[in-house]
Amino acid sequence: MTVQAAGEGPPKAGFSLYDPKLRGYAYQSILLVILVALVWTASNYAVANMARLGIPLNFGFWNQVSGFDINQTLVPYSALSTYGQAFWVGLYNTLLVGAFGVVLATAIGFVVAVLRLSPNWIVSKLATVYVELFRNIPLLLQLFFWYQVVLKSLPAPRQSISVLGVVYLNTRGIIVPSPVLHDGASLVGWAFLLGLVLAFAFGRYARARQASTGRQLPVLWVSLALILGLPILAHLALGMPIGFTLPVLKGFNFAGGSQIFPEFAALLLGLSVYTGAFISEIVRAGIMAVGRGQHEAAAALGIRPNITMRLVVIPQAMRVIVPPLTNQYLNLIKNSSLAVFIGYPDLVQVFAGTVLNQTGAAIQCMALTGAIYLAISLALSSAMNVYNKRVALVER
Repeated sequence: MTVQAAGEGPPKAGFSLYDPKLRGYAYQSILLVILVALVWTASNYAVANMARLGIPLNFGFWNQVSGFDINQTLVPYSALSTYGQAFWVGLYNTLLVGAFGVVLATAIGFVVAVLRLSPNWIVSKLATVYVELFRNIPLLLQLFFWYQVVLKSLPAPRQSISVLGVVYLNTRGIIVPSPVLHDGASLVGWAFLLGLVLAFAFGRYARARQASTGRQLPVLWVSLALILGLPILAHLALGMPIGFTLPVLKGFNFAGGSQIFPEFAALLLGLSVYTGAFISEIVRAGIMAVGRGQHEAAAALGIRPNITMRLVVIPQAMRVIVPPLTNQYLNLIKNSSLAVFIGYPDLVQVFAGTVLNQTGAAIQCMALTGAIYLAISLALSSAMNVYNKRVALVER
């Protein structure tokens, strides 16, 4: 019998090939070596084949003249610009349609979800028809419908459909008034930002006051007055530095105003309507997850149904809604790459399409395009995770 002396630790285990921990390290090391060997071999073959076929192996094409034009650009661009500038044009167009699509799809989803829960039978069934119709038809088919059937069937510019004499619809897109900025217009923008900051601060003050005294302050009306009132007052005080030019038909086209191209309108409509159908079901499930007792308690306190939905039900439902809502936002961003089928100049169509075909730099273009979509998705997921932590139920 072994007697352990006082103050001595347990006996150390010796080296053994049957140690599970040691075998685990050995297996993982072998797997890592195999993976590195496979990647190294594949890379060597790819580089050798690209060199044999004359395909560029670097980003030397980045500063070369592109030689092609793009109809919709948010930054200065022409056929004399470089491939690098074409990349930024495509990226900005992707971000533009993604940002507008997320906002519009969210609005559609919340409205349709509330309508589907309406006690009005006709309204509820119409909302159900919308959801079942648009979420069960392929998105690509819907894009062709909006582009080829709806927008391309509009009349020619000389026979444009006029909306109040300021907006015109024709085969070339939607012509809307264009803003004109004079001296002092930036101060109006600063007034708008100041209104946002003051509205946010007033909202926090109102919540703290309600928590301490139980008294509710008119947050909505005060916020609207700050956000809209301050810019209007600044606009009037500075002599109205922001104006608009109305589109006027001259010859075969319109002069003045801004043009929303049919490719952008079709892609935005298709993405928003399609994703909005899925979001509405997510919102409806979140609302139904809130206990019936919450509605009854609010009704017992004399709170109107619309206020109950806005202040009692929706805040509790958000902790159920946000995680799947994030997935739909990511799907919308990734589905925007279908723009190539209707000619919208997004990142895939411009950089992974035209630039790739002209330069032959397949690996560089595809790798950079994939990295950009990955970065956008990770950034959006991180932002939504932060928001999810704010609305999540805090348990003590």
